[in-house]
Amino acid sequence: MVPSTPPPSPTASPCPPGRWIAWGQRPRMTIVTAAEAAPSEAYAAAELRHYLNLIASVSLPVATGQVTGPVLAVGQAAADLGVSAGADLGADGFTLRTVGDSLAIVGGPRGVIYGVYELLERLGCRFFTPLAEQIPSRPDLALPDLDETQIPVLEYRQHNYTDFARYPRFAVKSRLNAGHLPPEYGGGMSYAWFVHTFEPNLISPDEYYDSHPEYFSLVNGVRVRERAQPCLSHPDVLRITIAKVTAALRAHPECRLISVSQNDWDNHCTCDGCSRLDTAEESSAGSLIWFVNQVAEAIEAEFPQVIVDTLAYQYSRPAPRHIRPRHNVCVRLCSIEACFAHPFATCDDPSRWVKRPDGTASSFIRDLRDWGQVCGRMYIWDYTTCFAHYPAPHPNWNVLQPNMQAFVRNNVKGVFEQACGAYGGGVDLNELRAYLITRLLWDANCDLERHMSEFLSFYYGAAAPYIGQYIRTLTAKVEADNIHIGFNDQCDRAHLTDDMLAQYDALFDAAEGAVRGDPVRGMRVARARLAIRWVRLKNDAMLQGRHSAEEITRFFTDWRAHGLTRIDEWVSAETTHRALIENVWRGTEFYRNWWEEGGERL
Repeated sequence: MVPSTPPPSPTASPCPPGRWIAWGQRPRMTIVTAAEAAPSEAYAAAELRHYLNLIASVSLPVATGQVTGPVLAVGQAAADLGVSAGADLGADGFTLRTVGDSLAIVGGPRGVIYGVYELLERLGCRFFTPLAEQIPSRPDLALPDLDETQIPVLEYRQHNYTDFARYPRFAVKSRLNAGHLPPEYGGGMSYAWFVHTFEPNLISPDEYYDSHPEYFSLVNGVRVRERAQPCLSHPDVLRITIAKVTAALRAHPECRLISVSQNDWDNHCTCDGCSRLDTAEESSAGSLIWFVNQVAEAIEAEFPQVIVDTLAYQYSRPAPRHIRPRHNVCVRLCSIEACFAHPFATCDDPSRWVKRPDGTASSFIRDLRDWGQVCGRMYIWDYTTCFAHYPAPHPNWNVLQPNMQAFVRNNVKGVFEQACGAYGGGVDLNELRAYLITRLLWDANCDLERHMSEFLSFYYGAAAPYIGQYIRTLTAKVEADNIHIGFNDQCDRAHLTDDMLAQYDALFDAAEGAVRGDPVRGMRVARARLAIRWVRLKNDAMLQGRHSAEEITRFFTDWRAHGLTRIDEWVSAETTHRALIENVWRGTEFYRNWWEEGGERL
């Protein structure tokens, strides 16, 4: 038997001029970390190697210490190239700098990871969703000339689209930084308590009302127990709050943030002490900021790095006239009343303004500007979906960038975009919306049209032009007819009439036809079309009294087949189905309180 001849080894010819990560099926650079690399530096190096190996189909070596030849130096190892991470980069900033034939990647605990992903994006990678990444194939992979430093304006960047909670590695790729991220991901901006904390964290009626009704809000002359707020001018309430905040921070030394904030309803206190503070400040935020300032002052000596966070929400949304939040207080302004079809700066709907104690009212953009002038650290709680009907087409595409730019212009330091938080995700093109939001959270002035085009092209393939036209048709309608959209609307809106649904259906017909031979893109288009199918079913039932048992059963069967769960923020899909067949707008109407059902069920 003649022995087989082994395949020839890859050609060892020298690289052509330039910086080459890989050439001729050989690695031409070494990834280098420091011997005592921080966990996030080691993770950054591992991610860099993984994706470069995918791109070039070679296995790049990883080493510590000094290496002969060109290197990709990650973190502290870049000091050998004369590049170090300065304090000005903070936790999230990074620098990419070519030095000779090598590259330095440095940054803060998270920034060094973001620097790796920035390099990979420069090389053509796109991280669209946890399960949809665009990775180019370039066996001969060149390293571009780089001298780039990025420091995000927003120190706190978060949303709650479910993919980012289920896949924390993807959240890091998207440069979100809130929550309890492990050290290898650079850690996160974590809260010991997160919003609406007066009850049960601080002053619970179950604990205090029977013995001390005076601790609770006076409303129409009565100290209320149900849906109460604390009486913020009562000295015992302050004493209890300081003690409980101190205990919580001692129990969670890893947390930099703690929320001391109103409950998720009104009923604020109108006793003489609270009213005097609010009247003097021409805002119900007067007593709140006065109270939170004292808490922040009391805990500062023991916890100098902690920020005490509170809400400017509904009745407390307008900024106070005179009192100023302390340097260790963060005010989180909420846009819940606003219109989400038009930019905050140009919306002309006065019905969405908030009243002050003197009866005057202010728009959200005015409140944003006012807080921006008096608050050293302001965060935002914004809204990006219809919570009553998660599938309903939410025409906020044209406001995402101007609103984020308005936040940054007015000294905002952090943004949380509340979204479809259902465990199974949503169908209103939420994958695209989540991707665009992450780009804006990092850079409010980014090229959003390019990001949208890249996503649509990869994610929907040949259907992309029709999905893009669907978005333009939807937004053109609300702009042309000046239709104002809230966060909790029913489906009977002027952009969801039968004639508009027919236009959307025609575009989805074309989209489905374009990807008929592409099962992955076909599945994605079918999932997105569930939005139109839901609105048709709901409007037929509620506006026409018409039910098609076959269509209803098929919809819920398909909904489940796509792994989807809730249709309404607060009730299961089972309860939503009951509401549909009983001609009730929302399943929450079956409960005394909208939050009662609880539990994530089908």
